[in-house]
Amino acid sequence: MSLVAGSSALQTAEIQAAIDTAAAAGGGRVVLGDGEHATGGLVLRSGVELHLAEGAILRPVADYDAYADNVVTVIAESSNRAIIRAKDASRIAITGKGRIVAPGQAYIIGEDESVGTYTPAQYRPRVLVFENCTDVRLDGIAVEDSPMWTLHLVACTNVSVTHVRVTNNERLPNTDGLVIDSCSNVLIENVRIATADDGVCLKTSLQGETIGVCRNVTVRHCEVASQSCALKLGTESFGDFEDIVFEDCQVLRSNRGLGIFSRDGGKVHNVRFSRIVLDCHETADGFWGSGEALTITLDDRRASRPAGAVSGIVFEDISGSMEGAINLVSTGKAAISDVRMARVHLIQKPGKLGTGRTYDMRPTSADLAPAAHMAGRANAWVRGEDGAIVGLVPYPGGMPGLYAPAIAGLALDDVAISRPEKLPEGWNVAVAVTS
Repeated sequence: MSLVAGSSALQTAEIQAAIDTAAAAGGGRVVLGDGEHATGGLVLRSGVELHLAEGAILRPVADYDAYADNVVTVIAESSNRAIIRAKDASRIAITGKGRIVAPGQAYIIGEDESVGTYTPAQYRPRVLVFENCTDVRLDGIAVEDSPMWTLHLVACTNVSVTHVRVTNNERLPNTDGLVIDSCSNVLIENVRIATADDGVCLKTSLQGETIGVCRNVTVRHCEVASQSCALKLGTESFGDFEDIVFEDCQVLRSNRGLGIFSRDGGKVHNVRFSRIVLDCHETADGFWGSGEALTITLDDRRASRPAGAVSGIVFEDISGSMEGAINLVSTGKAAISDVRMARVHLIQKPGKLGTGRTYDMRPTSADLAPAAHMAGRANAWVRGEDGAIVGLVPYPGGMPGLYAPAIAGLALDDVAISRPEKLPEGWNVAVAVTS
């Protein structure tokens, strides 16, 4: 079934009727033709492929209330709505060379000049949320200007995300490109992302109880630019992560390159990062971390639910540059252990901001619910009474190339960090601090 572009009038009912008709017939393809298609909330049904033809633009309206009937189970920040959603569906797909042009600009309400970010509206829809779906395919589409997390897959199995492009405002927080949340059997390939927040991010969220584990996920041949962390596990980590591979990727003009963040009780085991080129630069303090190539942090942000152990991690054939350092730090009861780095060759360069001279343990317990005397924004940045951002910790003795105190089973094989002949102020003379 093909739909032609309409005028400025909403086509929500027309598009939804075509989806419903195809589903009732046992499945089929709904094609959006060349031109603009204005819409409110849409629900994708089992057996249906929504195809955006080349030249087609799906343009969601800039009104949170327009998605009041598109409520999803998993809440992100304060968002419980999606522009496109599916739940308990199978054999669903969004394909084509067309674009989804979201209204992210409309959800900017100010600017946090001191930390380098825009201030987002509290209530913003995600572009896509699929929950508990099987045989999911996203192929070829471009998504622009998301107000919140862009593509969020929750408790899905047998997922393929290929040749997808995500381009968001690089100063609007929480605009994660692709969030794989408690999913299994996932392939992400030839995806290009440029965004302010995490690029490809694996999570295991909590909705009353742990949703599930993140298992058997492969991310390859992707290109990511992120002001947060380009290729990441966590921070939501209520369930376990296991058998995860990131390989043959390129990280461009990003803050953190590769990261694992354990906070909520789930264990992380058997994760490999291979053949990845990094370009990591410092960012203002509103973005977590600063110029770090590789990061693993573990922190008990909830006393009632200590962070889970991280083990069996491999970084191999990693190259490029960083304006921060490599950080492996646990402040929790559990340990980071059995980490191997092989053929890691990085250039450490001084940044213009100096923000890389601290290592970042955010999010901490302070970020969950800032105390009355703290200024800032929850789950972003908060300042203590001394004006300093909570969670930023100065390196003892200055910034080294590798900071990995008390990591059991740390194996370094051909790890080379090239540094300036004359070390900048605030740098540690030691290339590696491992005790």
